[in-house]
Amino acid sequence: MHILISNDDGVRAPGIAALARAMLPFGKVTVVAPSENQSATGHRKTMHKPLRIDEVQFPVEGVRAYATSDSPSDSVAVALLGFVEEPVDLVVSGINRGPNMGQDLTYSGTVSAAFEAVIWHKPAMAFSLDNFADDADYSAAAAVAQQLVGMEIYRRLPPLTLFNVNVPNLPLDQIKGFKVVRQGLREYNDELIRRTDPYGRPYYWIGGAAPTGDTTQEGTDLWALHEGYVSITPIHLDLTNHSLLLDMQRWGLTKATPGETRDLPVSEAEHPAAKRNGS
Repeated sequence: MHILISNDDGVRAPGIAALARAMLPFGKVTVVAPSENQSATGHRKTMHKPLRIDEVQFPVEGVRAYATSDSPSDSVAVALLGFVEEPVDLVVSGINRGPNMGQDLTYSGTVSAAFEAVIWHKPAMAFSLDNFADDADYSAAAAVAQQLVGMEIYRRLPPLTLFNVNVPNLPLDQIKGFKVVRQGLREYNDELIRRTDPYGRPYYWIGGAAPTGDTTQEGTDLWALHEGYVSITPIHLDLTNHSLLLDMQRWGLTKATPGETRDLPVSEAEHPAAKRNGS
């Protein structure tokens, strides 16, 4: 096999080295990742400035590694568009410093690298560890990644789908097992911090405490990780709310004329989520 590895913590992050080392038993491993930390950059594509790619020394023998000047999705795109000449069989992203659960997936550069892979019709898996510390131990997460890749579950992925995997911050022998789960509900504790630069001009910083979330809903990624399980969630790039499509057929939208003013019959009875969402 030929496995392409990327991440959003940067090509020199310890998590990507642990993942590359874990993938070596399966064949050739190539790393293409951002030169600097690109956490929470989302699925960003660079279109209006040049991308630079430099080969870098990598701490895993037998692995060639390249640093790109921009986002994780750029890294995967340039690799699959021809910078890496040998065909790639699997794209693996991570191991991310900190979990990627719930709405985190819309922000995560690590998951976005896997998104980019499935856009180019390559199977992909994203791995994250529930530990934000600089000195986090990635050995258990690397062993989990090696086990899941060895089980070849990626070969069963339908089009435009990836596996998002979160590993609890526990020794391998204390992890309870695997749970196949849906996305949970994150709660963000962001704060807008206003400061003044040396020239008297205001600047702003989005800070605050780490995100939390509902760990009580059984069957979600937040619940599984909280209970000491590895969470595995299939993520599909079709973002359509298919159940809402059926409701919308009853709203009369297709009978309205553009420019016409009319009330739409949206009620809690027709769409219970309207009340929950405050609409």
